[in-house]
Parts: sequence; structure tokens; C-alpha cells
Amino acid sequence: VARVEGERFLGKRIVFTNGVFDILHAGHVQLLRRARALGDVLVVGLNSDASTRRLKGPSRPVNRESDRIALVSALDVVDYAVLFDEDTPAELIRAIRPHVHVKGGDYLAESLPEIGAVQEVGAEVEILSLVEGRSTTALIDSIVATATAARERAGLSP
Repeated sequence: VARVEGERFLGKRIVFTNGVFDILHAGHVQLLRRARALGDVLVVGLNSDASTRRLKGPSRPVNRESDRIALVSALDVVDYAVLFDEDTPAELIRAIRPHVHVKGGDYLAESLPEIGAVQEVGAEVEILSLVEGRSTTALIDSIVATATAARERAGLSP
């Protein structure tokens, strides 16, 4: 938060987005690039492992939080990445006070669980379209289907 405040003091436009980023794919990268283009500094909030399990179920995340934050942090468009343990990024939004809050096109601005916090800090909401055919759930389903088919071909039980 102190680093972002320093960026704000320098007159930079702060953009925030959040998610699980469980299996990083091209859709994530495109969303983050487009989010970064909306300002000068991109802050990405990542759901902790506990938060992800509460939201996505006991089999998620596939990748632990330390790996997910390392991958997201390594992207050149990401200035800061931070974990949060709550089910929504509302408290993080209140602390960071971004100028812009970005979500993927699978959300509607008015139905965001964190919309109250976004409005409190006076941030704009930008909903960016998703990359067709790119989703972590679809990727996981494809991996499971491929593994199941391979086991069946080998004569093993599923």
C-alpha cells in the first residue's frame, strides 16, 4: 500500500484487478495487458489458497499461492501483486484506492461483490471481454478428460 501511495503521489493512474490465476493462460495475460493499458501502474490481487478453496471448492487451487503469485509477478505488465485471504478484494480495494477496477467479461459491474468498495474509493469499473475459449476451468476439464481417456486406453479404471 505504501508503494502504491508513492506512485499516486507521483501522479500515476492506479489500475487494480484480481482473481485466482490458478493455471496462468493466454486469456489471463491478455486481460492483464489490457488492464495495464488503462493506467500507469497495475496492481493484481490474488486470492489466497484458503480463499480459493472457499470460492472454487476443495480441489482448487491446482497451483499453490506462492507459485501463482510468482508467475503473475513475473509478467512485465504487472507492477505489484498481492495475496488476499478474504472472499472478495473489497478491503484491498479500500487500502489501495485504485483509479480503475478491472474485471473480466464474465462479470457485470453492478453485480460485483466488491462494488461497494469500488464506489467508496471513487474508482471507475472497466469490464474487459474475455478471450474466447480460454478459461482455467476449461483447461482443467481438458486435462482430466485426456487423463481419463489415457487410463481407459491402458485398461485402467478411471
